[in-house]
Amino acid sequence: MKILITGYSGFIGSYLLKGLNKNEHELVLVDIANNTDICDWQQVKHFTGIDIIIHLANLSFVPASYEEPKRFYETNYLSTLNMLELCRLNNAKMIYLSSYMYGQPLYQPINENHPIQAYNPYSQTKVICESLCEGYNRDFNVPITIFRPFNIYGKGQNPDFLIPSIIQQTQNGKIIIRDDRPKRDYIHVEDIISAIITTINIKDENKSIKKYNLGSGISYSVKEIIDIVRGFYDSKIEYICTHEIRANEVLDTIADISKIKKELDWEPKISIEEGLRKMLS
Repeated sequence: MKILITGYSGFIGSYLLKGLNKNEHELVLVDIANNTDICDWQQVKHFTGIDIIIHLANLSFVPASYEEPKRFYETNYLSTLNMLELCRLNNAKMIYLSSYMYGQPLYQPINENHPIQAYNPYSQTKVICESLCEGYNRDFNVPITIFRPFNIYGKGQNPDFLIPSIIQQTQNGKIIIRDDRPKRDYIHVEDIISAIITTINIKDENKSIKKYNLGSGISYSVKEIIDIVRGFYDSKIEYICTHEIRANEVLDTIADISKIKKELDWEPKISIEEGLRKMLS
């Protein structure tokens, strides 16, 4: 198949390219890294013969979404709109990487039927983009798979994110954290890739829209993550929590992944201990 990938040079995209090299597909790589602005329709409208678009490119660092909201809205909305339009013109399938969409959970574990609730500018862009996907599926029969990963981690992730920050701080012998209470359902980036590749190989005759949580079904607090990481070292790693409470903090999230297990026969393979150890290698 001819597969167009946006954001191929990013954290998830780089892992996806490694995974797809084992398969026989023609890859069309589109990214700002090769001077293609996917927010500009004039730069992408010429792509033809596409079977699948895997749309990974977006701005995702939540604190930055408060500092540059206009940039986040424009980039995430326009890039998604253009990729959906390409799908329509090419009669192609869309695989869209969304995010955790549920805000303060009403129940645990959280399934795909849980009400969606944006709780920061970044998540608001994802709500908008999922709505775009629904519109293109309803009105133009574009087959779409939406993945909602909970908390992705892995080697090579931006050091501003929590787990890479913890790993980096161990090099100084001291870990400083603002709030060690929040619990999250973490999923290793390699398990994300296995879900995407599974979806590539599934034919959708009904041209439907499918939404799947990606997680492990287990949550770990920041303190538990730190304790696991500290346990990898023979030398003592000092730990300090400053107890700075972030407004609207979600204290626990657990993904219900029964739907994707049943429909795609997918489940995560990498435990949190194995995943964290991979980041230290």
